[in-house]
Amino acid sequence: MKYFILFLVFVLSSCSTPPDKLGSANISSSQYVSYNCDQLASELTRKNKRLNDLYISLSNEAKADKWQMGVGMLVFWPTLFWLEGKDSAEANEYRLLKGETEAMHTASVQKKCGFK
Repeated sequence: MKYFILFLVFVLSSCSTPPDKLGSANISSSQYVSYNCDQLASELTRKNKRLNDLYISLSNEAKADKWQMGVGMLVFWPTLFWLEGKDSAEANEYRLLKGETEAMHTASVQKKCGFK
C-alpha cells in the first residue's frame, strides 16, 4: 500500500500545471519608462495575443494529462509512465509574458495612458 501511495504522488506531480495556477515572473515596470502610451498599447496587444495562444495550449496540455491519467488509472496503469509530466518551456514563457504584461500595465498607469 505504501508503494501505491508513493506511485500516486509521483504520477500526480508529473501532470502539467493549468495556466490559471501558474504564477508570473517578477518584472520591473522601470524597463518600460522610455515607452510612450502608443508603444505600450502596441506592445501589450502583441504580448496579450501570444499570452492568449499560450493559455489555450497550456489548458489543452493540462486537460490531456488529466485524461491520460484517468484512463491510465482505470484501464492500464503502466501507461502513466508516458505522461509528459512537469511544466514545459511554454509554461515558462507564459510566466514571463504574464509578468511583462503586468509590468506594462503598471507603467501605463504611471504614465496615465487611460487603458487597461
